[in-house]
Amino acid sequence: MSTKNKIYFLSDFHLGVPSKEESLVREKKIVSFLDSVKDSAAEIFFVGDIFDFWFEYKHVVPKGHVRLLGKMAELTDSGIKLHIFTGNHDMWIFDYLPSEIGATLYRTPIEKTFNGKTFLIGHGDGLGPGDKGYKFIKKVFASKICQWLFARIHPNAGISLANFWSGKSRMANKIKDQIYLGDDKEFLSVYCNETLQKKHYDYFVFGHRHLPLDITLSNKKSRYINLGEWVVNPHYAVFDGEEVKLVKL
Repeated sequence: MSTKNKIYFLSDFHLGVPSKEESLVREKKIVSFLDSVKDSAAEIFFVGDIFDFWFEYKHVVPKGHVRLLGKMAELTDSGIKLHIFTGNHDMWIFDYLPSEIGATLYRTPIEKTFNGKTFLIGHGDGLGPGDKGYKFIKKVFASKICQWLFARIHPNAGISLANFWSGKSRMANKIKDQIYLGDDKEFLSVYCNETLQKKHYDYFVFGHRHLPLDITLSNKKSRYINLGEWVVNPHYAVFDGEEVKLVKL
């Protein structure tokens, strides 16, 4: 087997907050990490909320993040497969990253099989019970009408407005929920266990929750991995062909 046989999973960089300076420090850390795994990685999954805000106009994209984007392009040019999931903060990624970087873009969870192990991978927002308000808002922001209307705003005004909203987010203010709520209240744990009643997966890999988790599910065989975030407590997961390990950076 090739030495480039590992699968890496990262999520919730939230680049852009809480300030340009702090975001740049985090971006350099991410790039350094990607550089350190390029000789062992076969595929890398970026599981949502890479950016705290992103909107692509027809001819304009947000400024910044050039170190990460350049590193991503370098990785795909070297033959590493990159997968990007939209999150609740960057759901307005369209065709720029796939066309410029060569990554594959996903908007919903996907199934993958690696070395006989089955995975369900996604950002995690909108899954499981509850949070009906967010689920409604997500449908609004995901609508073509909403996207068309926002695109009518001049980029100077639109991106400035979005950055203002972004600055009020929980990650921008470093307000984090680091308390595990219990198997019956963690919406993604509930989602995983409900899904197992219909179909078996060896691993569920999600982001969004901002809390690194490695949980054995109700069937005592499958595991739910949450990738946490990179603003305060960076973690990533890696599949070495035998098992998934959640690793603190």
